[in-house]
Amino acid sequence: MLLALCATGIVVGALLAEVVVPRISEALSRRRARREKAPTVGYDPGRERRAEQRARQLLRSCVNDEEWAMYRDLGFVRVWGRGDGYAYLIYPHKPIVAFVPQTRELLNEYCVEFPDMSRPYGSARLPDSDDVLAKWMALTGDEHGLVRRANLHQPGRQVDPKAVRRDLWRLSEWERRSRTTRASDFRSEPDARGRPRP
Repeated sequence: MLLALCATGIVVGALLAEVVVPRISEALSRRRARREKAPTVGYDPGRERRAEQRARQLLRSCVNDEEWAMYRDLGFVRVWGRGDGYAYLIYPHKPIVAFVPQTRELLNEYCVEFPDMSRPYGSARLPDSDDVLAKWMALTGDEHGLVRRANLHQPGRQVDPKAVRRDLWRLSEWERRSRTTRASDFRSEPDARGRPRP
């Protein structure tokens, strides 16, 4: 009888240990984790704004004066294709739109993505100006490679064709005004002898 009670006590103790020991171990590890506070990185609400300002400065340093003024004034950049008779509009976080400048016929949309892989804040979106710069660099550096790797869609799949045609009209008006401004600036400069230009 005594032997049976001892055996029963050992079995009950083993079963209790199976249930209680993991719970105690988990409670101790949680307590240790609370004591060892991990360094926290506080959220900075101005981070995106500062990132966009730096991205704009970088874009400004890479593109020519006309492209920078176009982006600053219109919100997109036109890049001429390497072949004859077509160009691209680069929008932030939208597909690249190919078009024929003479007729304003929309050709294709090229979807490419450049995610932000930086840590600790990396996200799926680059700042707007960085996205435009990445597309500009890819087009001017390896146009055919970008076109080959991009997802190709018909016009209007992601970018409204009416909005693109409106932007093409805005671009032509912007170019007309900038030509007029450049011509008046040129006339106001003195010639090589220091005399006013006619």
